[in-house]
Amino acid sequence: MANPALMQNYGNRTLTLVRGEGNYVWDDTGRRYLDALSGIAVCGLGHCHPAVTEALQDQAGTLLHVSNLYNIPAQEQLAEKLVAQSGMDNVFFSNSGAEANEAAIKLARKLGNERGHAVPRIVVMEGAFHGRTLATLTATGNEKVQQGFAPLPEGFLRVPFNDVAAVEKLAATHDDIVAVLVEPVQGEGGIRVPAPDYLQRLRALCDHHDWLLMLDEIQTANGRSGKLFAYQHSDGLLPDVVTTAKGLGNGVPIGACLARGKAAELFTAGSHGSTFGGNPLACRAGLAVLETLEREWLIERAAALGELLLAQLRAHLDGCATVKEIRGLGLLVGIELDRPCGDLVEQARAHDLLINVTAGNVVRLLPPLTLSDEECGRIADTVSTLIQQFTQCAA
Repeated sequence: MANPALMQNYGNRTLTLVRGEGNYVWDDTGRRYLDALSGIAVCGLGHCHPAVTEALQDQAGTLLHVSNLYNIPAQEQLAEKLVAQSGMDNVFFSNSGAEANEAAIKLARKLGNERGHAVPRIVVMEGAFHGRTLATLTATGNEKVQQGFAPLPEGFLRVPFNDVAAVEKLAATHDDIVAVLVEPVQGEGGIRVPAPDYLQRLRALCDHHDWLLMLDEIQTANGRSGKLFAYQHSDGLLPDVVTTAKGLGNGVPIGACLARGKAAELFTAGSHGSTFGGNPLACRAGLAVLETLEREWLIERAAALGELLLAQLRAHLDGCATVKEIRGLGLLVGIELDRPCGDLVEQARAHDLLINVTAGNVVRLLPPLTLSDEECGRIADTVSTLIQQFTQCAA
């Protein structure tokens, strides 16, 4: 039963989770579940990772918050590490992915205003998801999340995902475009992986027209794709702006907007800010995550696990006509069916497995990077069997 003290924007939630350890969580009855969702790509190190727990305990006993009126050593250390590993120049810290994307949008708008555009335009994609603030839900390619919030901010042009020609066509009719905002892999849109040269071609187009290439890596970064950032799968490619959040804090709210070149010089004193962004606690968590990813070789592990999981799913579901496509990059895996399949979430839970369905008909798997081979096989076996039973597919 829904708690009347809470706003009902999450609907009727039927599972109460009270504890987590490693790749498992427990409900209030003591039942254990293998977590193949990781808090929607957040707990990449699993639950209560010792390194993150130790960092949080130490910082909680030292200093939680002072605001950005003062220098924060952990913030500076995390910024230096992110800049070094990303190829970017500087970073603004926020509390969430939506806030990081808001910062990116503000960078583009500021550039557009400096160029004299009354309404600077940002090219965004169909099927995209960038957040639920007014600006980010407008950039999001989902009318359902926009419904009821008009009037929406202007300044966005939408084209199909994975279609560079459609972006190029806009250049002929709009001289006020300042940026392209795109996910390297669409997460909420159904784990949609574009052509291998998609980002490179967008980079060339942005260079030609002097636009910012802004990548939303809220869900894809922090090792999940098999690289620290998914754009690093494209040799030599650097965006002008890249955002991340989710897995950066392993459960502690933190977001980051990184910029390079002219984009890195747009924010000046007073032009943007956050009370809590980059506080000592969140930044200690971020440092612990990045250090653990490197120390335990988890990024390389995510790449190998992703290949294993895709291979097992394809083997199990080979010949199943109700499965339209099995796709992924690292531990971002989607199984698209020919019908709505939201019921599979409850059915998987009955088998002690937590999964997700996105875009209505795509089973989304985002397990921790700490998954074992045996756990990977269990996910593939369980999900495949449930899909076969659900669709009555005799694969």
